Amino acid sequence: MADTTARRDGPSPLSRYAERFAAATRASGGALRLAELPFLAQVDVRLDPKGPASDAVGPALGFPLPLEPNTLARGGEFAALWLGPDEWLVIGPAGTRTHLEARLREAVGDRHAAVVDVSAQRTTLLVGGARAAELLAHGCSLDLHPRSFGAGRCAQTTLARAQVVLARAEAGPGFRVLVRSSFAGYLAEWLLDAASEYTWNSPDSTRT
Repeated sequence: MADTTARRDGPSPLSRYAERFAAATRASGGALRLAELPFLAQVDVRLDPKGPASDAVGPALGFPLPLEPNTLARGGEFAALWLGPDEWLVIGPAGTRTHLEARLREAVGDRHAAVVDVSAQRTTLLVGGARAAELLAHGCSLDLHPRSFGAGRCAQTTLARAQVVLARAEAGPGFRVLVRSSFAGYLAEWLLDAASEYTWNSPDSTRT
């Protein structure tokens, strides 16, 4: 059940960019889609992947934590992103942060593990459309071709010199970009500027 009290008070970090994202999306003629996915539940989990805590978390999520570097696993409404040999970021829908954290804490019990709600640290950007990888390539050194960074892949990297967690979207040629809230405005401006390459000739363009 969604916990509506778990949302942060006030607007999301990128709420003021909603209209500009929508305008750039329209102006691209379907080549791009830019949007914020605000208030997603984000819980950091640290444990020994070979220990009993790992065995307990899998049933709680409905799927095992991914053990291969830079991969993610999904099941139902949750996803788990591999961040390191003993660290994962578990993501859920908006309004589920309290429930998700409690669920994971109950699963690990008194086993050696750390479960921390980090939902307020980052917001999430959706960068979709047929030119999404090309757009991100302007500021990211990763090879984002589906052969190298396809479904089920994620990575901690830099985008326009901002630290981000990058993950392939569930469907279609798109990505989720998790960025710290303090850098979200900077990255939004960069994305809109980079997107102007694909939207400059449209009356809906935000380019000046």
